[in-house]
Amino acid sequence: MDIFLLCVFLPLVTVAWGQYSDYYYGPYNYGDNDEWVNVYRQGFNFQCPHGQVIVAVRSVFSKKEGSDRLWNYACMPASQTLGEPTECWWEEINRAGTEWYQTCSNNGLVAGFQSQYFPSVLDREWQFYCCRYSRRCPYSCWLTTEHPGHYGEDMDMMMYTYDYYIRGATTTFSAVHR
Repeated sequence: MDIFLLCVFLPLVTVAWGQYSDYYYGPYNYGDNDEWVNVYRQGFNFQCPHGQVIVAVRSVFSKKEGSDRLWNYACMPASQTLGEPTECWWEEINRAGTEWYQTCSNNGLVAGFQSQYFPSVLDREWQFYCCRYSRRCPYSCWLTTEHPGHYGEDMDMMMYTYDYYIRGATTTFSAVHR
């Protein structure tokens, strides 16, 4: 009887697992844990390969290193339902030492970041690299709750399901905590 149940349920589990893997990315390959796109207090430029978008962000904070963060990103190909990228561009710069909120204009998706550290304010300025695709991205957007609750916390944010994308970001800035 146990072999009969195994023969009946094994194909169902295989089909269910195959469907599940279509919608779940699984672990991201950031490279070695020691591979970051920046070093403390230095600028960086990170862009996904053409046709890919940012799907994961990892960051660690160090007060002793100028209240700065190390950053790392993971990219994945955008869903085929979006079509091909039609154009990519750099958005306006978000200045250091200020609070800001920005989404990619023209229904774009985030495909890269550029950042420069400013020791005078112990903060970074940011610029997003955005790409628009031939088919429109859904507009039902919201801010994720996956973010550090305190400025010094580490961050590891991942888009777990297919067809979820990063369209922008927001930050807070405290002149007291820097």
